Amino acid sequence: MTAETLAAPRSSASTPRNGGANLEKWGWLYMRVSGVVLVVLIFGHLFVNLMVGDGISAIDFGFVGGKFATPFWQWWDVAMLWLGLIHGANGMRTITNDYVLNKTARKVLVSAIWIAVGLLIILGTLVVFTFDPCNGVFEDGALWEACAELTGK
Repeated sequence: MTAETLAAPRSSASTPRNGGANLEKWGWLYMRVSGVVLVVLIFGHLFVNLMVGDGISAIDFGFVGGKFATPFWQWWDVAMLWLGLIHGANGMRTITNDYVLNKTARKVLVSAIWIAVGLLIILGTLVVFTFDPCNGVFEDGALWEACAELTGK
């Protein structure tokens, strides 16, 4: 037996790359970094919503309208939205790559994941930045007082 036959087989993943981005490495790194940032964002979100002020009893339409009227909280929620959706999509992509053997099916599923995430990111971002708590509220409506308080009218 020669040394060549005793050597462990090398998979294509372990062979040196000829340049270009290593997307799997960046995906792996993104999962670790975004996971840590998401923990901070989520626990900050929960602390402010559940512990500060009157706690959970204060959460109503006016509370949400007031938060979405502040750029800080808009960006906080958009960061949670983007990081969470991309983090989840990357995890689903990894699972799909691991368990779907048919190359065409895998490509279709991964494309569907990213399309769905893209649409949710666009819609969620639009909701956060274009939210108007007084849109469609009339003087005889139940939310008129809350709307008047928020807008100062």
